[in-house]
Amino acid sequence: MTSGRPLAMVGAVAIGVLTALQARVNGSLGASLEDGFVAAAVSFGSGLVILVVLSLAVPAGRRGLRVLREGVRERSVPWWMLIGGFAGAFSVATQSLTVAVIGVSLFTVGMVAGQAVNGLILDRVGFGPAGVVAVTMSRVAGGSIAIGAVLWSVSADSSREVPGWMLVLPFLVGAGIAWQQATNGRLRRRVGSALTATAVNFAGGTLVLVIAAAVHVALAGPPRAFPSDPWLYAGGALGVAYIFIGAAVVHRTGVLLMGLGAVVGQLTTSVALDALWPTPASPSLPLGLAVSAVALVGAAVAVVPRWRR
Repeated sequence: MTSGRPLAMVGAVAIGVLTALQARVNGSLGASLEDGFVAAAVSFGSGLVILVVLSLAVPAGRRGLRVLREGVRERSVPWWMLIGGFAGAFSVATQSLTVAVIGVSLFTVGMVAGQAVNGLILDRVGFGPAGVVAVTMSRVAGGSIAIGAVLWSVSADSSREVPGWMLVLPFLVGAGIAWQQATNGRLRRRVGSALTATAVNFAGGTLVLVIAAAVHVALAGPPRAFPSDPWLYAGGALGVAYIFIGAAVVHRTGVLLMGLGAVVGQLTTSVALDALWPTPASPSLPLGLAVSAVALVGAAVAVVPRWRR
């Protein structure tokens, strides 16, 4: 390993840990408010505030904002590069609506499978910043194994009483995150600033979630009183933290190794959270460990070198 890579891999695992924690925090806030849309808007909005402050305080952030403004005015930054946050909004809203019921493990396994499948498609069509990436047997096998883990997890007795949409949404979240990562990667390359790309992501997501929350409140009435526990409002800060860790370590680990490290942290943390803090549809500890292990194998298989005939 090159110098600094072991520490960078620790950072990659930390990304997964923070992602799982964010899912539980947002799910708990949604359950406390009995309104997942308002909870998601609060989470994303708090992250946007942090990023705006950082963008104005850091020279690289101010420079990135200038490049973005010029790019939008001159149309060198296309509109579709500015909507990556829509997928992030969908992810946070889904966390707030489902995690308090299905648990972090089921959510995470579904998300990993969605990322694996749509990541394969996006690489094949050349949507990401790396251009066209060949479809390999290892990546197809890894995605298939991850899907198998999802099917296994949703067949458990604890999942049979859960509405079907709660089990499908995490897979769609993972597919959306794969598209979001590719879109943000291209925007980051265009403006030359990870901070600016992240701020654009949060701005777009916050706009969508505020509108969705306003519509939901108008139709269903206001949420319950906001809880006083400070940790329930940490979702936005957790999101900003793992995005910045990713920007700091990816040049040492590469995208694939960083993704695998994040999956390790996400799956192990999700199992631990469901064991210590179970939800109505959380899988049993043995099943959670087994399903997470299968999903992890799928992720590992997907990053091994291409199989040769």
